[in-house]
Amino acid sequence: MAEAVILLAVKKISIALGNEAISQASSRFRNFVAQIAELHGSMTRISRELRFIHGFLCKMDVRNRNDQAYEIWVEETRKLAHGIEDIVDEYLHLVGNSHDIRWTFYITKGFKKPEVLLSLNRIVSLIKEAEASLVHLFQVKERWVPMASAGQSNNSGYIVERSQYLASTSRSISGDLVGIEQNKETLLNWLRNDGMALSTIVLHGMGGLGKTALAANVYKGEREYYDCHAWISVSQTNSPVVLLRKLLVEFFHQEENLPSKIATMDMIGIQEALGDFLKEKKYLIVLDDVWTPEALNYLSGALVQNLKGSRVVITTRIANVAMLASEGRVLTIDCLSEVKSWELFCKKAFQRETNHDCPADLKAVSEKIVTKCKGLPLAIVSVGSLLSVREKNLAEWKRINNQLSWEMTNNPGLDDVRNILYLSFIYLPTYLKSCFLYCTMFPEDDTLHRKVLIRLWIAEGFIEERGESTLEEVAEGYLVELVHRNMLQLLECNSFGRIKSCKMHDIVRELAIDLSRKESFGIAYGYQNHGVLDTDTRRLAIVKCSNDILSSINLPHLRSCKIFDETMPSSRILRSLSDKSKYIAVLELRGLPIDKVPDAVGCLFNLRYFGLRDSKVKFLPKSIEKLSNLVILDVFNSYIQELPPGIVKLKNLRHLLVERVNDPSWRAFRSRHGMHIPKGLLNLTNLQTLRAIEAQDQSIKDLGELPQLRTLRVWNIKGTQCERLSMSLLRLQFLHKMHIAMCDENEVLRLNMLNSPLPNLEKLCLRGKLDEGTLFESSLFQTGDQKLRALYLIWSQLREDPLPCISRLHNLTQLNLTRTCNGDKLIFRSGWFPNLKFLLVRDLPNLLQLVIQEGAMESIQTLQLAHLNKLKDVPLGVELLTSLQRLSFLHVTEEFLMLLNRCSRIQHIRWWYSTRDQPLSRK
Repeated sequence: MAEAVILLAVKKISIALGNEAISQASSRFRNFVAQIAELHGSMTRISRELRFIHGFLCKMDVRNRNDQAYEIWVEETRKLAHGIEDIVDEYLHLVGNSHDIRWTFYITKGFKKPEVLLSLNRIVSLIKEAEASLVHLFQVKERWVPMASAGQSNNSGYIVERSQYLASTSRSISGDLVGIEQNKETLLNWLRNDGMALSTIVLHGMGGLGKTALAANVYKGEREYYDCHAWISVSQTNSPVVLLRKLLVEFFHQEENLPSKIATMDMIGIQEALGDFLKEKKYLIVLDDVWTPEALNYLSGALVQNLKGSRVVITTRIANVAMLASEGRVLTIDCLSEVKSWELFCKKAFQRETNHDCPADLKAVSEKIVTKCKGLPLAIVSVGSLLSVREKNLAEWKRINNQLSWEMTNNPGLDDVRNILYLSFIYLPTYLKSCFLYCTMFPEDDTLHRKVLIRLWIAEGFIEERGESTLEEVAEGYLVELVHRNMLQLLECNSFGRIKSCKMHDIVRELAIDLSRKESFGIAYGYQNHGVLDTDTRRLAIVKCSNDILSSINLPHLRSCKIFDETMPSSRILRSLSDKSKYIAVLELRGLPIDKVPDAVGCLFNLRYFGLRDSKVKFLPKSIEKLSNLVILDVFNSYIQELPPGIVKLKNLRHLLVERVNDPSWRAFRSRHGMHIPKGLLNLTNLQTLRAIEAQDQSIKDLGELPQLRTLRVWNIKGTQCERLSMSLLRLQFLHKMHIAMCDENEVLRLNMLNSPLPNLEKLCLRGKLDEGTLFESSLFQTGDQKLRALYLIWSQLREDPLPCISRLHNLTQLNLTRTCNGDKLIFRSGWFPNLKFLLVRDLPNLLQLVIQEGAMESIQTLQLAHLNKLKDVPLGVELLTSLQRLSFLHVTEEFLMLLNRCSRIQHIRWWYSTRDQPLSRK
């Protein structure tokens, strides 16, 4: 993990040595050439040394994990890297600050108003001291830290031994399996009845779900039906040659004619030997715990397609490996149900009891313990085994339940749980480790939203530039990779197929919190896990707190602070952080009852993320213009009415979220409103998200000068501004989400000036009366390379049915029709909307009938019908929607509900309803 800290320090140094920073330094310190040259020389040497240390750590991290001297050295290296990052940030502030640095730059407590030269000389001194410390660290390493050379050549290194041990353990408990019946039946069917061609079957899921145990259970019973069979435990450290040699040895041992030169055979020789051996045989191969698809590239060259009914079974935690399966042959293993979790727990915890019955007085606390395991078989087995040798009394079991988090991270009896999940972490690439641990800085069971995570990761500096992709695109790739590696659990995807939200499994989270603490990454502070707040704390999440800790504790190196406790005293939070934590980059205070932001916040020169969402703040201070590094400003749904003029000076701003909610249901015409942007919006050339602004002539014109804009929401547009808006929109070639709303329900939105397509537009919301004569002539509704996926036509008030025109948009996955038209009938014809997954039809005042023809909306998953007061019947043809998963009728009359209950066409569909007097219910 220290390697991620080092990479971040190297990244900061590269910025300090970049052309822009050097140009600023040369201009600002033209009289101090010697000092600047000395500083740059030291930084260059430090960067070089840190890169070598990074390479060393990547190679040694696993092998010397349990070596105390190595751990101490890593800890000191981490501290030094943190210190270097702080120094470089001070330097970047000094050279880039356009304000009066005589009073804004604070170096040490009690030393105010430093002269420029004194500031520069101090930074030079600090960086030279850091360079000397780095040299000393290398000397210490040579004296005290062993170079695990044996580990570099020995395949039985720590990680391999641990992986093999856990695999053998899982195979040995295959007889105690619970809840595998359906998965076992599926796997057996694929092995026995899948034709004679070679097929590859993959068992996929997070660590600890019992993939290996399931495979072993089936393997033991089925291997006798094959001419030869082999079980290989694969490690990420196994080379392809080693893997193939293991397989060859396994096969030839069964024949007792092992080639004498197998130890010296090269790749081609082993492949040929395997191919010759398997040529006429029906074989079964199990490759357990595969981490990369590349590990199997060479194996595929040795396997023969001999039409004997051979099978390859792979177990893996990685989605990319699962893609190696034959079509339709991925078996995703999930957590156990509550019933099966209880059965497995009782089987282990009450091994000596008749029928494994739980004593009545222990049942309530036992159920709480099982709940905390969240259906993870390995955790249930390990905790149950631990309790099986404890006294069966209520006090003892309550104690275990109350301290289960501690037991998970410290009890030797739970090593299996820790090790199998720790493997997943240490196999993560360096660039993902910080992102993963950052997910522990949220409350337990909190939903992790894609957009929030991505913006926070960017603000923390975790995301590296990759080619022409934006940082947001790279960060989304990181999130996808964490989900594919089963480090995060997917909760929901949007209609585009992109991740919308995810979460951490509770057991994974407990172990990740422990790792975060050990790696000095951050502390989640709460009643049950206070952690230790010392002056070196760099990331702090206050989940629950009994007092205002920030007002009394000095955290000079704090980089990130997120407060989730809305009851926490907030009057001194911002002032305390502004005074004591000058390096802070992330400040998330959403939902707190803060009503004022002090001027001192302008001294937070390193601030990149400022979150005041859902707060009571009414004004931002003028000093906000000093936050030159600010990337994200989130004051969504606060009480702020206008932004200070200096906001347009923040040229690094990428996401500006300044919308206010009036109607959360979105039914009202003015359900939200934006904010007036001061003159100079065109200066924010890095802006990607602008949500939302109130339409003004100048701001509409300036929109066209924001080349990076991806997401735009504009409220209160007048008809006379439509032409100017269209001209600006045509210049936004990267725009992919757009919401434009008229000033009132009678103002007509005309888009005929949009005479060329917006090539990347995926989501479009038009709120207001539409001009029927020109609407569908706009390039927004032209076919061809149209990327539009989501369309919202709200308060359009069209006289004619819009479906025939918008049905040409074959890529639509989401459609919202709210007060769209005034007709009495909607017909979805055969072949229309082939990719549509979500449809909302709401507030159509005259709609009497909705008809769905066979072949329409073939991919629909969710259909919602809301506030359709004149609808006379259940939609005709709804029973033809074979892909439908959720059908909702919202705010219906009692008479219509009776009609629904009698309708035979929807009895096979799971449907929900709400009436005017009752909340949502399910049928």
